[in-house]
Amino acid sequence: MKRNDEETGFGEGALSPVVFEISGDFQLEVLEKLGMVEAKVDMIVGNGQPGRLRLVEERVAALEKNDIRRNVYDRIVTAAIAFAVSAVIALHDHLGLR
Repeated sequence: MKRNDEETGFGEGALSPVVFEISGDFQLEVLEKLGMVEAKVDMIVGNGQPGRLRLVEERVAALEKNDIRRNVYDRIVTAAIAFAVSAVIALHDHLGLR
């Protein structure tokens, strides 16, 4: 005798016990991974404290500021050296240099 779907409980809307257990395990695994991702995001963003990303941004800003200042000093020193060399070349006859 053949059973119909209503007798077995595995009709269109019902789930088999195997699928239900796999689905439950899958849900637990997804929730666990989601919790790990959330923890990592909180660590990076800072969660109310200065996070790694904010600290890195502050360090980069400080390095850029120092780099700009250093470039200005380098240009001033280079200009002074170039001026001194040009002056010596232009005035070498007057200074007694040969």
